[in-house]
Amino acid sequence: MNLPKIHSISKKICVALLGGFLLLFVLFHASANLLVLRHDDGAWYSAFCHFMGTNYIVKVFEVVLLGFIALHICFTAWLWLTNRLARPVRYHQAGRSKTHPGSKLMMWTGILIFAFLVMHFCQFYFVKMGWVKGEYMVKVEKLQDEEMMQMMQMANQMDMTPEELIDQLEESASAYTDENGDAAETDEYIAGLRDKLAVMTMVQHAYEENNFSEDRQWIRHLTYEDRQLLREVLPESDPEPDFYFMVRQLFQNPIMVLLYLIMFVVLFIHMRHALPSAFQTLGLNNYKYGKAIDVIGQIYACVVCLMFAAVAVLVYLGL
Repeated sequence: MNLPKIHSISKKICVALLGGFLLLFVLFHASANLLVLRHDDGAWYSAFCHFMGTNYIVKVFEVVLLGFIALHICFTAWLWLTNRLARPVRYHQAGRSKTHPGSKLMMWTGILIFAFLVMHFCQFYFVKMGWVKGEYMVKVEKLQDEEMMQMMQMANQMDMTPEELIDQLEESASAYTDENGDAAETDEYIAGLRDKLAVMTMVQHAYEENNFSEDRQWIRHLTYEDRQLLREVLPESDPEPDFYFMVRQLFQNPIMVLLYLIMFVVLFIHMRHALPSAFQTLGLNNYKYGKAIDVIGQIYACVVCLMFAAVAVLVYLGL
């Protein structure tokens, strides 16, 4: 196999720089996740997710982040493969090495983290992209439709339900159509009214089920079908994933909690070696403070992983 000729140290530097950026990101991600533990019905966490999902600078950063993850994986796999090809015949007898055990596991922990990322993306990120079904929420103020409000007022004045008023309008339209012979525009108008009535009924049901935020600014726990209806009838409503509810729901499952905790241990092993290794590759390590960097790497990895684990465990315990 012929691979592009790039010096091994160049690939290591790329891996170290990309890994350093990702180390900072996981700290940011873990800190944001702690907002789930606030007893505010998800107000802060939902506001954070709304900002992250609507801000254009964040959207650009999101693409950069995904690109960095892909590059980190590619360079790491490339480095591992070129090292293997450099010595196709292994040693007959394994010699003693001063290499830290975490270094020998980096490739395998990386593969496990990649598999975990795929699952994690399916549970959250792909929901935002619309590729996977999830739970959704929408701002109440975006559901105010002037035409529907006028129809509701008219129905109240005529002592009728909205359904009865629409039926009466449809009967009148049918009689008019029989005389004039053009039904397409009238049928479309009546169908639009019925769709908007379905939205109003959905909103009313959400209020009856208490599926709204404490400040009553958001309708929550909407299904994928509700989201599609809103996007068709009221495109400006812009429903978005209800990540707070999805996180709370996910960590009610003990199997998922256990799986995430296992992956946090794998992440700790990977990160514990990553920071000292990055310093070593970039030539920022020496005998004077090498031990300190190693300890800082352990503390950093431990703190980040404990922050992630705290959310899973405390949500499962109902806190």
